[in-house]
Amino acid sequence: MSPVLVSAHGTEHATTVGPALLLPLLAGWLYLAAALRQRAPDRAGWSHWRTTAFAAGCALLATALLMRADDFAGHMWQHLLLGMLAPLGLVLGAPGVLALRCVDRRAGRAALRVANRRALRPLLHPITGLALTAGGLWLLYLTPLYRATLDSAVLHDLVNLHFLLSGLLFTWSIAGPEPYPHRAWVPVRLAVLGAAVIAHASLAQLLYAGLLVDVPAPPEQLRAGATVMYYGGDLAEILLALALLATWQPRPRHRRTPTLGPDVRKGPLLYRRR
Repeated sequence: MSPVLVSAHGTEHATTVGPALLLPLLAGWLYLAAALRQRAPDRAGWSHWRTTAFAAGCALLATALLMRADDFAGHMWQHLLLGMLAPLGLVLGAPGVLALRCVDRRAGRAALRVANRRALRPLLHPITGLALTAGGLWLLYLTPLYRATLDSAVLHDLVNLHFLLSGLLFTWSIAGPEPYPHRAWVPVRLAVLGAAVIAHASLAQLLYAGLLVDVPAPPEQLRAGATVMYYGGDLAEILLALALLATWQPRPRHRRTPTLGPDVRKGPLLYRRR
């Protein structure tokens, strides 16, 4: 059993909590401390809804790390929590905004300069997140990779880490509440989210039918896991779409500015576009 993440291989399950459980506990403690600091009289305060969302994300992450994955359905539940549901709560907590409020202005400006660098823009695009999340699932189940994770606890843990990080990236690129000037337009994000729905549903159907997949599990376990992916993925993506609508900030429209002509006595106001 790997000491890095709590995981199960075959019918065995860890009886001790691995150090990975410290991740959601530490993240939740740091977030709560920062949120309470913002409630001081000289501070602007912090949303209770944001705090609740982040706490829910930490709880879902801890649940994923502790849950049994003795069969394929349990494995699929673990990936659903790690890659879709926990990231949604963590992202909606807006930890980036909270962190910027807690550091000095110089450090905050330096962090914003790094985030706005041109080299990072492709990484933060929803298509990149889609390729890493949905593409990672197709790679896992249509190649011998999943079979290899059953024999290597370290590889299993790395796959789980990949789904957590890629889920955070995809969720933030779709519905991140932090203001980001280079965020993709809402129609683009909705189109990418629709592509994610199709990718998950198609893979779930292949798993249910046992076609093209390389998963050493009985047919009933394949169908049970595929059902979790199909309906659980739909639920997570509906919640993500609702989060996108809730965090959508319309871009300001450029208005035509009236300017006086060279001689206002000779004609009406002239307009020019910005």
